Amino acid sequence: MYDNYTLIASHLSRSFGATHAVEDVSLAVAAGEIYGLVGPDGAGKTTTLRLICGSLKLNSGTVSIGGVSLERHPEQARAKIGYLSQSFSLYEELTVLENIRFLAEVRGLARKEWLSRARENLAFVGLDAFRGRRTGQLSGGMKQKLSLACALVNRPRLLLLDEPTTGVDPVTRQDFWQLIIRLAGDQGIAVLVCTPYMDEATRCSRVGFLRAGKIIVEGSPRFLREKLRGRVLELSGTPRELLAKIARSDPAVQDTQRFGDRLHLLVDADQAEHVRTRLEEQITAGGGQIDRLKEITPLLEDVFIDLAEEK
Repeated sequence: MYDNYTLIASHLSRSFGATHAVEDVSLAVAAGEIYGLVGPDGAGKTTTLRLICGSLKLNSGTVSIGGVSLERHPEQARAKIGYLSQSFSLYEELTVLENIRFLAEVRGLARKEWLSRARENLAFVGLDAFRGRRTGQLSGGMKQKLSLACALVNRPRLLLLDEPTTGVDPVTRQDFWQLIIRLAGDQGIAVLVCTPYMDEATRCSRVGFLRAGKIIVEGSPRFLREKLRGRVLELSGTPRELLAKIARSDPAVQDTQRFGDRLHLLVDADQAEHVRTRLEEQITAGGGQIDRLKEITPLLEDVFIDLAEEK
């Protein structure tokens, strides 16, 4: 079943005292695949990545990377991993190239190995012209690209990314994701990425939703959106406060979320048409105006809001 998977993580568990940070988590990522791990803060995403890379000890479970057991052969398995942590952790007083050299030599790479790889990776992330610049003088987006270049210096088969674009501007976030897509598609690297952004999750081959340390649903973005098909209405008009109040008071409206100047209403599938009729009548009677009220294709945000709020 798992013959073609670069990463196989089975029944991972880790507790801190009475807190079950990760509980019976299993996932697998194939070569060339981007697997997105999403969920609310405190769900266990970062802990899961740390268990997979071996920086935290498992209470139970197994991890295999490229067919190598992390438990039995930790150094051999870690040699196949590239890891980019949530916070910038390189040395700002060193130059771009010196940072790569330091991390490469820590991994035991000889100069003839790391130097050619460093130049190749810096060109790939667009920092070749800045290799002599002190790292502290780089912008936030450039630092993240340098972190990615460092993570690739050992030519990993598995790339672990912990919220890699948090805090960077939208253009840099787009550029960074283009690099990730190329790494998976062109180089066949298996990518496991934690992200708080649903537009990034949409780019993933598969997505796992983590809540309270457990993966509660997994599948392609299209598959997950299908779970709410026929259950999301989009409502816009004026005044918005009145529209929201009336929508929340309807017994068949399970949830109301604001998306800019629109409201997304989660309803019982067999009640959608009845809800539309009631809202039209009540909003008009209350002096409001409806610009748009129709069933829409669910967004991934709708799915994950629903999953996060499930009991």
